[in-house]
Amino acid sequence: MRLNVSCDLYFQVDDPTALILMLRPFSDAQQWITRSSYIVEPVVPITESKDSYGNFCQRLVAPPGEFIIHTASEAITAEHIDSAPGACFVEIQNLPDQVLPYLLPSRYCESDRFGDLAREIVADARPGYDQVSRIVAWVRHSIQYIPGSSDVPLSAVEVHHRGYGVCKDLAQLAITLCRSISIPARLVAGYLYRLEPMDMHAWFEAYIGDRWYAFDPTQNDLQGGRVIIAFGRDAADVSIFHQFGLGCVLKRMDVRVEMCS
Repeated sequence: MRLNVSCDLYFQVDDPTALILMLRPFSDAQQWITRSSYIVEPVVPITESKDSYGNFCQRLVAPPGEFIIHTASEAITAEHIDSAPGACFVEIQNLPDQVLPYLLPSRYCESDRFGDLAREIVADARPGYDQVSRIVAWVRHSIQYIPGSSDVPLSAVEVHHRGYGVCKDLAQLAITLCRSISIPARLVAGYLYRLEPMDMHAWFEAYIGDRWYAFDPTQNDLQGGRVIIAFGRDAADVSIFHQFGLGCVLKRMDVRVEMCS
């Protein structure tokens, strides 16, 4: 399917502020970006690089006053998401080197603290895809998905304790449970067609049967129409912007995902 996606950020800047942004989708085996634009008002120099996960990062210094970033892309992406019930667990010694970082505890995914719970959840499930499916079902039924309910970053321990969260909170708890039983898992940030309410979205992927598969604890059906912006170990790696200093406030963010006419 062909989608038009866009994200506009409106900042109020008191002092010149360095920003590192992650707003430009990239083409890979899962999607093809046919057109993109990146406009800032007022115009300032922007440099772009790739981080260690392959994500495009943009660096700039926002000047005092109102500062606006307009981004838009046209993407071709799958209408349906692959699933593979029964796909096998990949033994650690057979994992590709680039997958290994997604086995380890990270800032918001304390997988070294969830082993007993994870083993209880997956109990008699077949190792691999079926274990991840069991984890997703448990998170969906145990943690309430409430858009807009988190205004500060939360770890998996905190989300588990309070019992509700936003999309990235549920995804990170599922990631944590997967890693605790030696299944590599990574956070994905991007756009989702027909998401309600519309916003940036987060889900996760698990490495099973020698490839990555997508899972989404916030959606009852694993629908397609996803445009990926970034992969990472957790939310610290895939934030759409990092600001350095206190002189910059995000006043509004507008996200749109529409089918191309």
